[in-house]
Amino acid sequence: MSQRRIAVAQYPIDHFPTFGEFRDKLHRWVEEGIRADAELLVFPEYGSMELASLFPEEVQKSLPGQLSALQELLPEFLELHRELARQNHLHILASSFPVRVGERYVNRAHLFTPNGEVAYQDKCIMTRFENEQWGISAGDSLQLFDTSMGKLGVTICYDVEFPLLTRSLVEAGAELILAPSCTDTDAGYHRVRIGAQARALENQCHVAQAVTVGKAEWSEAVDVNMGAAALYTPVDQGFPANGIEAIGEREQPQWVVATVRLQQARKVREQGQVFNHRDWPNQLKASARVQQVSLK
Repeated sequence: MSQRRIAVAQYPIDHFPTFGEFRDKLHRWVEEGIRADAELLVFPEYGSMELASLFPEEVQKSLPGQLSALQELLPEFLELHRELARQNHLHILASSFPVRVGERYVNRAHLFTPNGEVAYQDKCIMTRFENEQWGISAGDSLQLFDTSMGKLGVTICYDVEFPLLTRSLVEAGAELILAPSCTDTDAGYHRVRIGAQARALENQCHVAQAVTVGKAEWSEAVDVNMGAAALYTPVDQGFPANGIEAIGEREQPQWVVATVRLQQARKVREQGQVFNHRDWPNQLKASARVQQVSLK
């Protein structure tokens, strides 16, 4: 199918006394996505950190403590999403989760399919906070997900600000890029947004950005959350002139629901006003020959 309906989350960080209340919240969100006829639900980066509220205050206030404690909840977190995807015939990109791999932690986003399969993408480039304060390590590879929704790639937050990551996915066949994010400043949100829009422009593809919203003063990791979820598109014939198919109201919990038009994007690559996707290699010729011109 050339048109697919997706829902992109503006997801609030909440506080829970029990895992059951988190489960209820997730069920409500999935039900709302289904009512909007979405086939793919995209949750944000680090939305899973609200699960740290289940632990004592000393864990909530400790960045290393949160990482260690959360590992006991990972199997139940994964099984809950697997059940929801299978029972509701959905694709779900779950909120990314800090997963322990050997002696280190990675920022991992899991993709669940209607038939019960699960795959994942690790964040490849760490922010200063992740590197210097939190101890999250970088992943070292990209995954192309070949699904019944089409070929998808995931670039987590900061990753979408780096053109070659998305370009590698697009050259491998990706037509929809999912960019789950979590930002605590207006500048941070706009960096990810500008990166997402730029990737849609230069690759003539769709990019969906999910965000966390609201305040969680109890959390050392996700205490402030800012932004708006959106679906960005090529900027050419048949798409919005500003490249924004849909965007949410800032900081308000909601699904942003939109239609991904894959066939129209393919048409733009072949017959558009410009050929950003095709002309990508042309920049390499000139950029390889930088000549210094002295004008003193």
